[in-house]
This record gives sequence, C-alpha cells and structure tokens, in this order.
Amino acid sequence: MKAIQFEAYGGPDVLRLVEVEAPCPGPGQVRIAVRAAGVNGIDWKIRAGHLRERRPLDLPAGTGIDAAGIVDEIGEGVEGVALGDAVFGSGSATYAEQAVLAHWARKPEGLPFTEAAGFPVAVETAFRIIDQVGVRAGQTLLISGAAGGVGSAAVQIAKARGISVIGTAGAGNQDYLRGLGAVATTYGPGLVERVRALADAGVDAALDIAGSGVIADLVELTGDPARVLSIADFSAAAQGARVSFAAVDPERAFTEAARLFEAGALRLPVMRAYPLADAAGAQAASAAGHATGRIVITIR
Repeated sequence: MKAIQFEAYGGPDVLRLVEVEAPCPGPGQVRIAVRAAGVNGIDWKIRAGHLRERRPLDLPAGTGIDAAGIVDEIGEGVEGVALGDAVFGSGSATYAEQAVLAHWARKPEGLPFTEAAGFPVAVETAFRIIDQVGVRAGQTLLISGAAGGVGSAAVQIAKARGISVIGTAGAGNQDYLRGLGAVATTYGPGLVERVRALADAGVDAALDIAGSGVIADLVELTGDPARVLSIADFSAAAQGARVSFAAVDPERAFTEAARLFEAGALRLPVMRAYPLADAAGAQAASAAGHATGRIVITIR
C-alpha cells in the first residue's frame, strides 16, 4: 500500500510517499481502508522533532493520528463493528491507504468522509478541556484562538450545552466565529478591555487554544487562574493556570460528536483537502496557522 513516512526529523520536505506492507490490527483495534486523514498540529510537531524526548520514534515512521474510512479487518476481542462499516477515529500512521485505529465511532450517514477525518483530535480535545475547565450551562466561556479545528469544535459543543461563548480570532475570521454561534472579537493588545465590553456578567472560564501568550489576560478576565486552561502554552502552569494534553475518553467524545452532528449542532468545515502525495503541503499549511476549520488529506 502507499503511505507517507519520514526517515529523519525535519521540515515538511522529509515526508516521502512510499510503498509499505499494510498494518494488521491488534487486540481491540480495527483496520480501515482510509478515505481521508485529518491533519493536526501534533503531526508536524512530531515530524519536526519537537516531541522527540516525550514521544521517541523508531525511524522511518509513519505520520498522522486521525482518519475516516471503511473497516476491512477487525482485531481480536472487538465487538459492535462489522466489516464494511464506515467509521472515524484515531490511531497511528493514518496518512496511508490503510491504517489501524485504536478508538473509533460509527460515521453518521450524512457526514462526508473528508469532514469526519477532521473530527477525532478536535472533538476529543474540545470535550476534554470544556469538562476540565468546569464551565456550566448559563455561564460564559472565553475561547482564545476559536477559529481552528479545536476552537470550532469547542464553540459548538459549549453552545450545545447552554454555555455563552466569546471567541477570539483574526479580523478575517470574525464572521466565521459568529456563524458558529460565538460572540467574536480580535486577539492582540486591548483584549481584556474588548472582552469586558462584551461580557456584562464577566467571564467564568477561559480556554487558550492558540498558545499566543494570553494566559495573564485570561487570568485577569476570569479572576482565578484555576479557571484558565491551555492546550498550547506549557508556561501556563507557572502562572497558576492548567495545561491539558492527554486524551481521556476518545470514544465517548467521538460518539457524542456524531450525535451532535446528527442533531445539526456540530460541523467542522474542511478548509482545504490535499492529495496523499502532497502531505508535505498539508502539514506546512497546518504549521502556518490561521486556518478556519480543518485541513485533511484525501486518499480515495
């Protein structure tokens, strides 16, 4: 089968389209014929070597975590899924014609494979950090960096729970955020004043998605560092805020995301789809930032 691999850490140019043997699912896993793979920030951070101390690799290695496709082999002990089922989920080396998933959910019939491929990391992260920051129905949540995949998911999930959302993004993404149901504002100098003008009753909790040095502002707005959580700024803990980076219950998140999609409450638009042979271009676009929605790779 065709797959993307890299033999050394480096820039997008280290990615190569190669022929490899198809993987076999282990116990509790399934293999899918991949229709599309999601592109996440962690993909290029691993490839670039930023996480080599925490997540060392045996090179050459594949890349990619998210995918959607058709189940074509089932591992030992797996129940509730059959050959031919359409699923989306997370696994390893998903930039490939076939990939093994460790966690998955059934893909709703109306959800395109390309969009489903962008769900897993984004929705798992969004559900997790909303739960961990402890915001509830009737409260106000500030999301810094709300236009990307995780931010888009977090806005819609929070709204579905009855939470008011203020989201920050660049000037060109203000209408996009409003379309998701957020009260939109720009990031940058004057953030505290702009948010206070929008939140009559104040901000109850804040999420930092972009890691753009806003932790002090978010603490000032919430009045309590324990009400601030980041997924991108590892210096947040030194300022009393929390950092979240480990998945907790992916399959619950995937199943709930599928339910919200079917209810018309969750969409993650695909900003751009790349062919497998241009995985380098897809990761470069992800690393450049400023994306609205998701970047994906189409396989077939």
